[in-house]
Amino acid sequence: MIKFILWLFSIMPLRLNHFIGTLIGRILYISNSKLKNVITKNIELCFPKIDKQKQKKLIKKTILETGKSITEASFIWYNDFNHNALYVKKINGIDYLNSSKSIILLVPHFGCWEIIRIIALKYKLTCLYKPMKNIKFEKILAKKRVNNNKNMTLAKTDIIGVKKLQKTLTENGIVLILPDQDPGERGGVFSTFFNQKVKTMTLLTKLCRKNNSKVLLTWGKRLAKGKGYEINIKPIDILSKTNKLEDDLALMNKAIEDLIKTQPEQYLWSYEKFKSAITY
Repeated sequence: MIKFILWLFSIMPLRLNHFIGTLIGRILYISNSKLKNVITKNIELCFPKIDKQKQKKLIKKTILETGKSITEASFIWYNDFNHNALYVKKINGIDYLNSSKSIILLVPHFGCWEIIRIIALKYKLTCLYKPMKNIKFEKILAKKRVNNNKNMTLAKTDIIGVKKLQKTLTENGIVLILPDQDPGERGGVFSTFFNQKVKTMTLLTKLCRKNNSKVLLTWGKRLAKGKGYEINIKPIDILSKTNKLEDDLALMNKAIEDLIKTQPEQYLWSYEKFKSAITY
């Protein structure tokens, strides 16, 4: 049944897909779901200075966008790269990918981050990802994410995966990392994010320093009414003048924070981002 639903979402027009996602979001908003509670908690923590009415509006808009992210996932996974590329209306900053240096794409969980994989149509790309706990579904999803594209390589969040990333950077290639989720005890240290303590991944900044890589903030903005997506690529500097890891992480988190402020409803607030510091 789940496979059928995922397939159904993948074949319907994107506008209808997002319309149904919005309906799911409305149901989640009026219900006392855990997802709504997590989103509410995160927004109250990160936007404490806006009044309660504006907070409520932002929470609702965020849940509606979260509904779209649920239905669009299979639309991206179950269709090939060329099909997905048809829905990318514009790519800003694509020329930054033509570089003699190694490149790290810093991709926050903003908008439709899965759409960014279409870059692999023209460039070789090694993507770091966290495997799902469900082994059966993990194998299916890993296969769908690559979708027979020879330019696309997946690297798990383990020692072997990190070695894949390092090899790519040594060869002046491009790696993609989503650094804004809790990395666990060994993979991160506390930094600040919207003035809150948050466990932050250290891998991206360490790889950047070791390889003198160019870092490009990259995000896929979701357009209204199912019109598609806009990919944006922007150079940023996340290496501090102090050469201290904690200062590097602060710069990285600030860059992500500034992006989120442009359209906060498109960020993944449904994730328990501050779970190492607070109880949800």
